[in-house]
Amino acid sequence: MATTAAQRQASQRRGNSTPSSSSDDTLSSQSDGPSTTPNMTQSDPSKPPHSSYDYTSAGITDNSLLNLTTPDWEILAALTLVALVVRLFRISQPTSVVFDEVHFGGFASKYIKGKFFMDVHPPLAKMLITLAGWLGGFDGEFDFKDIGKDYLEPGVPYMAMRLLPAICGVLTIPTIFLTLKAAGCKTTSAALGAGLVIFENGLVAQSRLILLDSPLIICTALTALSWISFTNQHELGPANAFQPAWWFWLAATGTSLGATVSMKWVGLFTIAWVGSLTALQLWVLLGDNKNVTPRIWFKHLFARVFCLIVIPITFYMAMFAIHFICLVNPGDGFMSSEFQSTLNSKGMADVPADIAFGSRVSLRHHNTQGGYLHSHSHMYPTGSKQQQITLYPHKDENNVFLLENQTQPINWAVDPTGNTSIPGPLAWDHEKPEFIEDGSLVRLYHVITDRRLHSHDVRPPMTEADWQNEVSAYGYEGFEGDANDLFRVDIIKSMSDGAAAKSRLRTIQTKFKLVHIMTGCVLFSHKVKLPDWGFEQQEVTCARGGTLPNSVWYVESNEHPNMAADAEKVNYRNPGFFGKFWELQRVMWTTNAGLVESHAWDSRPPSWPVLRRGINFWGKDNRQIYLIGNPLIWWASTAAVALYVAFKGLAVLRWQRSCEDYSKSVVFKRFDYEIGVSVLGWAFHYFPFYLMQRQLFLHHYFPALYFAILAIAQTFDFATSRIVLPGNFTLKDKPLIGRTGAVLFLAASIVVFTLYAPLTYGNTWTKTDCNRVKLLESWDWDCNTFLDSYADYSLAVPNPASGGPAATAGSHGAALQGPAPPVAEDPKQDVLVTPGLPQQVLQQGAVTEEKVEYRDEEGNLLDEEQVKALQGKVSFTTRYETRTRLVDAAGKEIYNEVVGGGGEGEGGAGVAGTMAEGPDPVTSGGQSGEASAQPPRVDVEADLAKEESVEGASATAEPEGRDEL
Repeated sequence: MATTAAQRQASQRRGNSTPSSSSDDTLSSQSDGPSTTPNMTQSDPSKPPHSSYDYTSAGITDNSLLNLTTPDWEILAALTLVALVVRLFRISQPTSVVFDEVHFGGFASKYIKGKFFMDVHPPLAKMLITLAGWLGGFDGEFDFKDIGKDYLEPGVPYMAMRLLPAICGVLTIPTIFLTLKAAGCKTTSAALGAGLVIFENGLVAQSRLILLDSPLIICTALTALSWISFTNQHELGPANAFQPAWWFWLAATGTSLGATVSMKWVGLFTIAWVGSLTALQLWVLLGDNKNVTPRIWFKHLFARVFCLIVIPITFYMAMFAIHFICLVNPGDGFMSSEFQSTLNSKGMADVPADIAFGSRVSLRHHNTQGGYLHSHSHMYPTGSKQQQITLYPHKDENNVFLLENQTQPINWAVDPTGNTSIPGPLAWDHEKPEFIEDGSLVRLYHVITDRRLHSHDVRPPMTEADWQNEVSAYGYEGFEGDANDLFRVDIIKSMSDGAAAKSRLRTIQTKFKLVHIMTGCVLFSHKVKLPDWGFEQQEVTCARGGTLPNSVWYVESNEHPNMAADAEKVNYRNPGFFGKFWELQRVMWTTNAGLVESHAWDSRPPSWPVLRRGINFWGKDNRQIYLIGNPLIWWASTAAVALYVAFKGLAVLRWQRSCEDYSKSVVFKRFDYEIGVSVLGWAFHYFPFYLMQRQLFLHHYFPALYFAILAIAQTFDFATSRIVLPGNFTLKDKPLIGRTGAVLFLAASIVVFTLYAPLTYGNTWTKTDCNRVKLLESWDWDCNTFLDSYADYSLAVPNPASGGPAATAGSHGAALQGPAPPVAEDPKQDVLVTPGLPQQVLQQGAVTEEKVEYRDEEGNLLDEEQVKALQGKVSFTTRYETRTRLVDAAGKEIYNEVVGGGGEGEGGAGVAGTMAEGPDPVTSGGQSGEASAQPPRVDVEADLAKEESVEGASATAEPEGRDEL
């Protein structure tokens, strides 16, 4: 931001013009902080100007933190204590899972179990949260699966895990205080900036939960502190270069940058901020031809390269090294086969390299995280209604196909004339292995279900496009197949490894396409999931003109009964640390960029500086946590940024008109540079989000907000202790006015903080108080969530069965507001309010009771012995009944009716519990109806149970978001 000043003074350097001293007379000895503007003038006009140029900044003072006075440390301690109280107040509340604790608490469980997972965020913050939970006694058994899931009953040490982000939030307060002091601000201004961070509702709410933003912000703040302290040492001139303090703060900046980017990739914006200011420093150094020789300039360059590039990269990679050491057990299927082969139990034994007709193989998709070609004994509900072919992420016996030739082998032993062939898919088991060459025609026989891979001119169940055909499994045991079972092997030579793999099919090494002979389409899969009837496995189709990555397959496992024992064997290559590191970065980047679905609580960057909406975190028992900032602090910070932008625009215009503001006034230069550094940090952490199409949320603005609060405090400092207006009016000699203004503004911020505190802490609130502070229509928390008066909360009975709000689709959970994803109908949710029943009766003292009853077809109640006698002989269906039952103070029942029904016996509404619907013809010994159309070898129920277990075994990206950068 000081480039204009540097250019202006460089143009005057050789003219050695004598500057005006009208403004310099008013500078105090301590008022100015660091600047990259070269020292072309003397701050004291009574002395002659410099006879030569150096890069010492005009008016600079040593703002070392070692120079802080005892009162400064006392104020710092008091502010930290207040922050501790504000952040830790009722940190146990709520006692259930909140918002993205679903993800980051779940990751802690996986770290403790050593189960590998892929997340879009780097690992440092998650590992710190895990460490806090482990020290608190967390064993990893709680899964954090749902928002509102109770912590208390399973004994989860959630407070220890929440304590880590809270402590990070507390440490942000002394960090911003020291940063402002290092920038040359008065203690009053530094205390004001720290106070604003303490009472910013959004920062408080985010730091009290198991979330990543609080660790991110403290690392960003430490980077700002380190860089501004280093800049102060640099601006003191050549005498301070390469001194211990200079090296310390430069190395601290690099370490903080490494930690920031290891929390979230938002740290890349912090790196860009420091990098741009580093380039400006090196440019200014280049202009000091007296003190900075080429050798010294390169020494400056290499020092910065080592500290600001090498150290952060080393730190970042070290975090992933620890991440890999912790996660050694198999988890999700996002990574390549080579990567997963390094995990426990995922290593594969060496397998034969060459593939022959009759080989039992498993085929993996080269793209989309390498799922296996899979089939199971379940049919498509539409299209041909033949057996499903899917892509499945785990090893399974249903992934095994036998490769058949288009013609059966000749049975020479039986018929020397060669007119008799060996029937069946096992015909090649005793034949000399015949390797499959490029261009061979094959049929893929599914071993478990006795059906062959098949395609025809029928649209797929999900991708109903003309260029896509359905792929199914067709046939039965003993069926010879038809022409629609034939595929041609087309080896992709550019992707295959080795000369042999380019000419014939080899395990792992050969990448190939399977071209359907009859239609010319190519076996294809993409990131489209089948619905529940397909167990949410990935769709497989046959595509005409399909993209190459999604049409590429390779063989992973290979077994042939007649393969020689000493046949060449292959296995996956160990990728090593660097291979795993780069692959994980690619997958993280791809997954992050793919989070483009809308979310009930997402927002776009234009809405952030004006605080148009927040995020609904949690709701239960007429309480709510809604992420919303302190409007006074938020809007004041935006105003401070806007003020600087207006100043900069005016300064550029005056510079173009040859107004010598930069050469005449050190204060003018200092305002431009010091606040410009903070506004530049705000811009780097804000504007890049405009380029992103992925899900974004209000908390993405928090790092930018931190820099905007720095700008508030610095602007206040210049206004009250540095600026001299025309007529020599200044507040420098009136410190009481500055202190009073700081106190009043901070007091107003505290008042506003308390007004919105119920949303920050999840405290009790009333509808009236809620509506009173709802300033914008876009603030979409629901005031009807709260009760009419605080007295009502003492009468209400908490509902322990309430699990809190349902999570909406996307990378984040959400509460109360916003559209929920489609779910199966649940009769328990269709609760009707009995007409005429007073609403206050339903709201106050209501208790939910549940019980299960068994009745026969006639509605007669069955006891436990009768139920046991019927088990296995009849089928049971579950129906629900909702009743409203009122009792008076003495416990006497005064009302008991079925909601929405006319009592027992009136259809479904009057039937409670589980009903036996009659005898099963199979279990009762009767004749079964029709023969099953499915192969008799398949245990359908066992297969169904196995497929339903996928949810527990497989993993999906649990992103920002999710989530997010």
